[in-house]
Amino acid sequence: MTGVLPVALGRATRIVQYLLTAGKEYVGIMHLHKEIKAKDIEIAFKKFTGKIQQKVPLRSAVKRQVREREVYYINILEINGKDVLFKVGVQAGTYIRKLVHDIGLYLKVGAHMTELRRTKAGPFGESSLVTLHDLRDYYVYYKEDNDEKKLRKVLQPIEKGISHLAKEWVVDSAVDPICHGSSLAIPGISKYNTNIKEGEIVAIMTLKDESIAVGEAKMSSESISIESKGIAVKTKAVFMLPGTYPRYKKYSIDSQ
Repeated sequence: MTGVLPVALGRATRIVQYLLTAGKEYVGIMHLHKEIKAKDIEIAFKKFTGKIQQKVPLRSAVKRQVREREVYYINILEINGKDVLFKVGVQAGTYIRKLVHDIGLYLKVGAHMTELRRTKAGPFGESSLVTLHDLRDYYVYYKEDNDEKKLRKVLQPIEKGISHLAKEWVVDSAVDPICHGSSLAIPGISKYNTNIKEGEIVAIMTLKDESIAVGEAKMSSESISIESKGIAVKTKAVFMLPGTYPRYKKYSIDSQ
């Protein structure tokens, strides 16, 4: 497989587990074992769109069992004889090779995947791709003339890695306590996205759109709108260094 593979450095490694759960997009080639009509392939693709039951393949890093996964979309790009070029967007943890195999069984002709390329991983797409050779070259240029702009061409900010998460923005006085691991209480919130659900992973941001941390929502956005106190987000991973914002004597934060 080729394509998008986000790599995290330094404190940004703390976002990796949240990228793993983000949706993925792939472009691949399905080779049918017998040539069939395009209309039948379209019907099969519709059948495998939405919630599907998928058994984990023999060679996998997780327990082999049947799991529910969601196929957001699967589209035919081109058909050339027995080869079908397709694009598919899926929930994290969906096995594309197994998806192709199951489609082949549904069509009663059999099928296997011959090529696969990941075109999106959460917020990252092919427009931000660089090779390791490019990275090495830009690092050498950076060391030679101390020009950070060249290195910035291949390095993405942490904010990009959490752009797919719902967000809650906090007042300045709440920033430093969160940097020390405190949970976010309602009085520390300045604004927030709507439709946040309890238990959802959310990003905690400054009013300048700087990433502070990620945490688990303990209240939905609806609850936040009607409550005046209580823990809204339990901090799980902190990105910003303590002391980046001044520590105020009084702040709207509860520790937990």
